[in-house]
Amino acid sequence: MEFSHFNEQGRAKMVDVTEKDATFREAVAEGSVIVNKETMALIKSGGVKKGDVLTVAQVAGIMAAKKTSEIIPMCHPIPLSSVDITFTTTDTEIRITAAAKCKGATGVEMEALTAVSAAALTVYDMCKAVQRDIEITDIRLIKKSGGKSGVFIREDRNG
Repeated sequence: MEFSHFNEQGRAKMVDVTEKDATFREAVAEGSVIVNKETMALIKSGGVKKGDVLTVAQVAGIMAAKKTSEIIPMCHPIPLSSVDITFTTTDTEIRITAAAKCKGATGVEMEALTAVSAAALTVYDMCKAVQRDIEITDIRLIKKSGGKSGVFIREDRNG
């Protein structure tokens, strides 16, 4: 397999997507934040002193998706047409799902993954005063579509 992120001298480069067609592209990523029952109760009741944890995390994730090319060195800046972040909670887990869409020459997997990561880190930041052992786990691509490589759907997804 040949890597496209290296130039003739073996140094890193941004992949040239000039000749690629702009197509509809979508990616969905997810991850989890594990907290204790007391922390979850505070999150659900709005009792965290820094504010509404899930609303702030949602905005942080969307903002991060828009800035992905600024923090991932070889990532192309792309015109996102949509970023949506949802949360599913249990007594001890916040599952974060981010969907990103665009019509462009390169995919939106990194934007979806960045959105999940930033949302998870925001939950941690807002709750660290009440719980230090919060875990961020299982950040991964769930599916993607569009472009030459076609559709990917993770088959080993738990839950």
